[in-house]
Amino acid sequence: MLTILFDGIAYGMLLFVLACGLAVTLGLMNFVNLAHGAFAMAGGYVTVVLMQRLGLPFLACLPLAFLAAAALGAVAERLLYRHMYGRSHLDQVLFSIGLVFMAVAAADYAMGSSPQSIRLPAYLTGRFEVLGIGIGVYRLFLVVVCGALTLALQWMLACTRFGARLRAAVDDPKVARGMGIDVNAIFALTFAAGSGLAGLGGALGAEILGLDPTFPLKFMLYFLIVVTVGGTSSMTGPFVAALLLGLADVAGKYYVPQAGAFIIYTVMIAILMLRPNGLFARGVTR
Repeated sequence: MLTILFDGIAYGMLLFVLACGLAVTLGLMNFVNLAHGAFAMAGGYVTVVLMQRLGLPFLACLPLAFLAAAALGAVAERLLYRHMYGRSHLDQVLFSIGLVFMAVAAADYAMGSSPQSIRLPAYLTGRFEVLGIGIGVYRLFLVVVCGALTLALQWMLACTRFGARLRAAVDDPKVARGMGIDVNAIFALTFAAGSGLAGLGGALGAEILGLDPTFPLKFMLYFLIVVTVGGTSSMTGPFVAALLLGLADVAGKYYVPQAGAFIIYTVMIAILMLRPNGLFARGVTR
């Protein structure tokens, strides 16, 4: 039981790192970006190429996956997304879902349709027991890395000048510009950072989640569920939601394997019936 609990926490933290960029763009920037998973897929494929073709070690590939996805996000934000900020959510959904299918086709053309895998270093493989709890070394690594990223993200948004400027730019862009805040630059940096975190999550999750060109489609609902269940008013809600969904998914697959993903959707429906605006929403979302 405790082993399942630990594995669920590790999976939930991975889901949060994958989805937190969407929580930022949807909750703070009020932009519905269904193509968020494409940046996660890009980070995963960058890791595969660097390890398999260039022979770089796994840990060295992680920051490079973040930077590659962040750079891709920055270019996409400047050339494509910026023109959609003032449009309706329906326009944003249609625009971003189109990007998803383009990304799937591009990945299939460039990397092939076969699933890709990475070989973890020996020191991240295996299991050990502590007080009767079976702990996978790589899952422990995920808990440590994702936990540190969660704390750093929460601190950046709540306690830094950049976080204050971002909140001001979202609440009232005209006033923010009048106070000398470069709103376009703030949004570009935020979008790039969210894309980079997705890419890092894709690199970390390639061994557990698998990686193929349909990755953005397979996990789109998971990202949306994390943000919807948690609420978009802060990072705390998506973090708690990711942990709950990770635990529900792992426990469901262990105890009721025939139910599949039904467990997650049941948890989502139950929570939204009790809290329609999410677990930590302060009111109607923007």
